[in-house]
Amino acid sequence: MDAVLPEALQDGIGKFIEFAYSFEPMAAPTVVLVPSFVKEAVANLAESAGQDYETVVYLLGMFLCYPLGLIMLALPYGKLKHLFSFILGAFLLQFTIGVQWIHHLVSSLVAYAMFLMLPAKIAKTAVPIWMMVYITAGHLHRQYINYLGWDLDFTGPQMVLTMKLYALAYNLYDGQVIKSGKEERASKKCAGVAVAEVPGIIEYLGYSFCFATVLAGPAYEYKYYADACDGSRLYDKNGKPLGKIPSNIWPTLRPLLGSLIFLGLFVVGNGKYPLLDPTDPQNNTPVLIAAEQLAKPMYERYAYSWLALVCIRFRYYFAWMNAEGANNIWFAGFEGFDDKGNAKGWEVSNNMDPVKFETAPNLKTLSSVWNKKTANWLAKYVYIRTNGSLLATYGMSAFWHGFYPGYYLFFMSVPLIAFCERIGRKKISPRFDSGNPWGWYSIVCRLTTSLIVQYMIQPFQLLAFDWSITNWKGYYFAGHLACIVFYAVVSQLPTPKKKEA
Repeated sequence: MDAVLPEALQDGIGKFIEFAYSFEPMAAPTVVLVPSFVKEAVANLAESAGQDYETVVYLLGMFLCYPLGLIMLALPYGKLKHLFSFILGAFLLQFTIGVQWIHHLVSSLVAYAMFLMLPAKIAKTAVPIWMMVYITAGHLHRQYINYLGWDLDFTGPQMVLTMKLYALAYNLYDGQVIKSGKEERASKKCAGVAVAEVPGIIEYLGYSFCFATVLAGPAYEYKYYADACDGSRLYDKNGKPLGKIPSNIWPTLRPLLGSLIFLGLFVVGNGKYPLLDPTDPQNNTPVLIAAEQLAKPMYERYAYSWLALVCIRFRYYFAWMNAEGANNIWFAGFEGFDDKGNAKGWEVSNNMDPVKFETAPNLKTLSSVWNKKTANWLAKYVYIRTNGSLLATYGMSAFWHGFYPGYYLFFMSVPLIAFCERIGRKKISPRFDSGNPWGWYSIVCRLTTSLIVQYMIQPFQLLAFDWSITNWKGYYFAGHLACIVFYAVVSQLPTPKKKEA
């Protein structure tokens, strides 16, 4: 990063970072929840397993959520659950990222002060701005001191917290709008998760630090968390069940077993098909654009990149499915009952559908089943709050992810796919789509979606601008050119007439 910044700017950033680091001696004494012998034991385990400390501590933190979930389930409804959620969430942060846990606490408390002091109409703007500024500073700091590094730090949990409190700001505003009897389309759409008043500090911190979501999400709304803690999703005010309470065993075991499978697949697959140089992914040329790789035929290189990206996704499938089970064990993922007393399902904590993603017939389906709670956040609290602005939605998504050029190369390329799908749906689908989800036309769409998205998304993992462009250049920008040619040709076709009913 130093090489591309003016000297005066480098000095300014350096002084600001030094100023921020001057507070570390004040924050260090707050790391009191993890005994030193626990850290030593984990370090010895990591050394024995031949893994780095960060990987082992993160995995242990994820799996610890299951016994913690059992305790959460056994606790009586009310403040004790919230207190447990907060303290154990803080423990997990101190266990995994050490003194950096303080970012979670400081940003949460500042946002809470805003909720208390500002009218909901102002807080719905002020809190999201505060959270986005904080995560932006975190991303820029990470990129400045550790460019292209993959070290574990506070920005991961902070991204989850940003979505939570951003959403809560609007949930509180919607609660006020509904209470006043006003008619607002967005508030009406989100009425089911509206919050009538600012939660108490214990309830708020329990949600912000919730142990089952603090490391990898999912970032579901406050109402779902509060309902799980007070039992109102299962029982009425008199303690009577709202319906036949379903077993939480399979909803817990299914994602847990799935996460273990994907963890194994990631370890094996990423070892066999690495995208970056395993010896030094931060500094060495990625495998995708290494000289020996570029010398191979284009189809062979593309096949390798396709497998490498699938294997990388196994890591995300592991984390999200693991977190899903950890929420379901104490019914946080349960949707509740309908008016007839029938159980709705367990979608609250579901963040991913691997099969639907890997076989998606179009970009819309693919986007809807990948990181569902982030998609939910962008749809409910960005898209419909900006009158359907795609620019604001994609821009927010990009800023939330960070500032590596690879992210923006990908996000700027996505509209090409969207334009092609739109024109194809209008001009081609009426001619060939039989409605059979596994008919020949649907299969062609699924293969095409996979091939083009896998090409476009490679910079998202390569991150650096030069690496990303070199990679696309190795394919002669075939994916971009294919989209342009497809759109130019198909747009000239006559639009089929609608069949009469």
